Amino acid sequence: MSRIIFDSGISLDGFFAGDNRSPQNPMGGVSGQIHSWMFNQKAFWEYLGFEGGEEDGLDGEFIRGTIERTGAFIMGKRMFEEGEASWPNDLYKADVYVLTHEKREPWIQEGTTTFYFINDGIESALDKARQSAKGKDVRIQGGANTIQQFLNAGLVDEFFIHIAPVFLGSGIRLFEGINKDKYDIQIEEVVPSDLTTHLRYKLIRK
Repeated sequence: MSRIIFDSGISLDGFFAGDNRSPQNPMGGVSGQIHSWMFNQKAFWEYLGFEGGEEDGLDGEFIRGTIERTGAFIMGKRMFEEGEASWPNDLYKADVYVLTHEKREPWIQEGTTTFYFINDGIESALDKARQSAKGKDVRIQGGANTIQQFLNAGLVDEFFIHIAPVFLGSGIRLFEGINKDKYDIQIEEVVPSDLTTHLRYKLIRK
């Protein structure tokens, strides 16, 4: 049965992205600071279809494991717009459901990635993503506001946080405005590495 998950990097002071986000400035220009641990791994570049990365260690195993368990994605329009112009073809290798008010036909890419544009809310997107996932997990890809909506609706089962040892000082916080009474939260795993600390949490709805 599909679990609903998200997997996000944040700064030590809790920021998911920086200021002044746009398609010309994805994530507010802080991706290199938050996600350097991924960029260092061969597994990340293999997923993109390129050669790269200096290491193939425990961090890489984490990347491969998360990819393997994911059967469909959900993201917000802002994240989609930031990536549309620059993402390589067939990046997600699965169906992706984009939350938007825009009416648009599906974008079918070469390979196995199709973007569907959902106009009737998060639960509709989730129902469709579950069908696409075929028993694998549904991953709420982002941005922060989309993750917050799913958390506050009580729809998330598990999440992974990768805390980079940097302070950003400002930007978009991942857990802004979260309903603190929605879940009991259990720490499932803590994995330190050189460039981040991996944390896995299980959520139990109250």
